[in-house]
Amino acid sequence: MSTDYVLFVHGVKHRRADEFTRTVQALLQQVERARGVNGRTIKPIVVFWGDLNVQPQATLRQGLEASPQWRKLWMTDFRLSEVLEFAGDAALYLSRHVGAQVVQRFQQMALPVLQSAQPSDRLHIVTHSLGSVILFDLLFAARWDDPKLDSDASTRQTRGIVRQLREAFFGLGQRPGEGVSIASVHTLGSPIALFSLLSVTGESTHDLTKDLRSLLQTLYHQRGKKSLPWYNYMHPGDPIAYPLQGLMPRLIGNAQLYVHLRDVITEHRGLPITVGRLPLLWGSDAHSSYWKSDTVVKTLAETLR
Repeated sequence: MSTDYVLFVHGVKHRRADEFTRTVQALLQQVERARGVNGRTIKPIVVFWGDLNVQPQATLRQGLEASPQWRKLWMTDFRLSEVLEFAGDAALYLSRHVGAQVVQRFQQMALPVLQSAQPSDRLHIVTHSLGSVILFDLLFAARWDDPKLDSDASTRQTRGIVRQLREAFFGLGQRPGEGVSIASVHTLGSPIALFSLLSVTGESTHDLTKDLRSLLQTLYHQRGKKSLPWYNYMHPGDPIAYPLQGLMPRLIGNAQLYVHLRDVITEHRGLPITVGRLPLLWGSDAHSSYWKSDTVVKTLAETLR
């Protein structure tokens, strides 16, 4: 029986692996009920990295609170629980030490499964928040192709893992005709649009365009000239969620033929709180709402059907 693998990569505000695993399981249970029987098995691949940032951020928090001026600032709880977690997670991933540990998590949790996939199996990508940036960086960013990284043993090892990960995907690596084929992409509350600024002035080591375009083009022909479905889900009250349709020329150049990207709004009831309290919505509901969204469940089920 063929398998539909679903790769889950979480974003900010996930600090316990068991809790995230239960969140994924609950979502997939709803998806399977909505999908019905189609002769394919659904198997999750869960990559968890949130615990790597707990101690560094705790140390930073202690330093901030030790400042004699800290309590004179407004919204200190919001700064610690929201801004620090998002900006801190992003900065730590880009750092050499924590970034290498995140790469090792992909090696441990995803690579063995991807490498054992059969030709008839498919892969669906579901990434939340910063997880979208992390996975796209590992698969497509030019910075991992820099041979200067081989001058240091630890970075050489990290670069080797990234290379193995890319080889596991059909359309990437030195053998683009091998590996598991991506069947759909689902980005939940994604800040990819913000990170596209890294290459706004031209060529950049963080540019995703070349390898992403190559992957999409190869998949397009493998799929019988059918565009890859990509759903970008946005809660209206989530300030980290940004549209992608208008940014596709920057992300993939002239390869828009190869992907059918749709920005999907997950909530249509209007703003339930005042604008002045918008950060409270983000912290409690909006940015984490996708895991229980009927829209996400329905769209995933239709894609997997």
